[in-house]
Amino acid sequence: MVKTATAGKLGTILVDAKGRTLYLFEADKSTQSTCNGSCAAAWPPLLTSGSPTAGGSAKSGLLGTTKRSDGKTQVTYHGHPLYGYAGDSKPGDTNGQDLNQFGAAWYVLDVSGQKVD
Repeated sequence: MVKTATAGKLGTILVDAKGRTLYLFEADKSTQSTCNGSCAAAWPPLLTSGSPTAGGSAKSGLLGTTKRSDGKTQVTYHGHPLYGYAGDSKPGDTNGQDLNQFGAAWYVLDVSGQKVD
């Protein structure tokens, strides 16, 4: 599930079913993820075994999926593959915001699927 939460100065952002912040990776130029191996260990992809669902003010029409190189199914939102961040220890953490790792920047997403910077 992809839903929304308020994250202080970042406003309303996308989170997973457990309330953990979701991010986009600017190196992803399409729905295909470019974050694998050690990148995926630091930035775990949001995976699904079925159709993703929306909660809160997240828009179900912006949800989708993409096949990863390992064959697993990753959730997308407005065309962006979604990731968590290993450096976020609890719901509401946004420690990955505006980090430049693995060749590009990482940002939280707003309800429209745009990066928040």
